[in-house]
Order: sequence, then C-alpha cells, then structure tokens
Amino acid sequence: MSNTHFGFESVDERDKARRVRGVFDSVASSYDRMNDLMSLGLHRGWKAYTVLVADVRPGQRVLDLAGGTGDLAQAFARKVGSTGMVVHTDINPAMLRVGRDRLLDAGVVLPTLVCDAEKLPFAAESFDRVSIGFGLRNMTHKDVALAETHRVLKPGGKLLVLEFSKVARPLEKAYDWYSFNVLPRLGRLVARDEASYRYLAESIRMHPGQEELKTMMKESGYGHVDYHNLTAGVAALHVAIKC
Repeated sequence: MSNTHFGFESVDERDKARRVRGVFDSVASSYDRMNDLMSLGLHRGWKAYTVLVADVRPGQRVLDLAGGTGDLAQAFARKVGSTGMVVHTDINPAMLRVGRDRLLDAGVVLPTLVCDAEKLPFAAESFDRVSIGFGLRNMTHKDVALAETHRVLKPGGKLLVLEFSKVARPLEKAYDWYSFNVLPRLGRLVARDEASYRYLAESIRMHPGQEELKTMMKESGYGHVDYHNLTAGVAALHVAIKC
C-alpha cells in the first residue's frame, strides 16, 4: 500500500481521488464566486494570460483537463473557431455539470467528458494544445498525468499548466496568514464549507514549486519547459513544448 498527501494529511493513494471528488462536489455551486473572492479577481487575469501564451489558432484542437466551470474552455473555443475543437473535461461530474451549463448559457457548445487525466481516452498525437488550470495539484500521480499530456499532444504541441505555486519569500508570512485564516472563513461564510478551503490552502503548500514542477515536466518527455510567475508567484504558468 502506498500513501500520498491529501493536504497535510497522509492517505492511501487509492483514496485520494475519492476525497478530492468530495471537496469539489461540495464547492461546485459556489466555485466561481469563491475564486473571485479568494483571488480578488486576479484569477481572471491569470487565465487571460494563459490563453495569450497558448497562442491557439483557428482550426486547432485543444484539450482542457480539470476544466471545471469552463473559463479556459470558453476562451479557447473563441480562438479555434468553427473549424477547430475544444474538449472540456474534468474528473468531477458536479464541476463538469456547472461548467457545461455555464458554457451553454454563453452559447458555447463543446464536447464535455468526465475523464481521469491519468488515463486519457484519446489517441496519441490528437491535440495541438493541452491545458490544466488549477487541477494538477489535486492529481494523485502528477508524473503519470504529465506523461499522458505528452502522449496526446502532437509534435510541436504545447502544454500549459496554470497552478498555485511558491510565493516570493518576502510575502510568505502574509500569504500564509491569509491562506489559513481568511480562506477557511470565506469558505464557511460563502460556500458553507470551511474544511474544503482549508484543504485548498494545504494542497498549495504540498504542490511542487516552480523549479521542481519544471523538472517533472522535462522528465515526462518535454523538450522545452519554462514558467512565468504571476502575482509574485502566488500562481505560475508552466509552458512545455513537445519536440
């Protein structure tokens, strides 16, 4: 039996996916509102920057993993146009339902699929771009998920991982105070779920830092990997190209 982390807790790795699913089942209906409150709206700029760096062209095929409520999928859909395709996926059905409904309300119809990023049901070299927005840290075997993204990308394709990361050292104490005092209280008041937002703060601390994740992506087969710190490292965008 192998263990992994669920926040600061050590759990059987076979149980992590179930517990993460429980977190997102609980927060799905308030997820977007909480994102705006937690980040003071900054997440919208981070996602816009991700779309800019992705440089998606008309006619391309994009796979949005852990796509949740569909922000990135909707933005990519505008870029690929009627000749391209965006596949919107998440392992959590509740999050995917919220995302599908938001997309439909915006007049965007996309293939929507519940799938595990560690076992992608797509042929090799199927996509021009793969994105993971704030989902990699919740995956049990990050190395397996990264290898799967490499498999399904076409040569020259690009992986974009937008994720919370290691904040600049001068801000660490203030950021820790905010994460472990303000976020859980916001969760209790807005989402009626303090525990899930305490898990969020813990999961960020357990996620690989910028350089460590860059190394993991290279070990997954990517030829070129770089990252862009956003808001002093509160988030980071890692960009990898398949040679």
